[in-house]
Amino acid sequence: MDMRDRIIAIIAEQAVLDVADVTPESRLAELGIDSLGLVEAIFAIEEAFDISVPFNANDPAAGGFDLTSVGSVIAAVEGLVAQKAA
Repeated sequence: MDMRDRIIAIIAEQAVLDVADVTPESRLAELGIDSLGLVEAIFAIEEAFDISVPFNANDPAAGGFDLTSVGSVIAAVEGLVAQKAA
């Protein structure tokens, strides 16, 4: 399973959806992920990729981690993984 598929699987699990129902174009708000689900998804992503996501649950927009869509989360995680590898 590649990075994109793992992230989609994590988000689908938090949204209680089938993986086939989650695409990079899906917006997290439209998937029905509440604030607790978002935090749990962030923790699962951090654990899966051994990274630290700059996320503040009290102010999600302040962390510089784009959580608007599945695709933006994928891009952000790819960037964090690349930074860690450098």
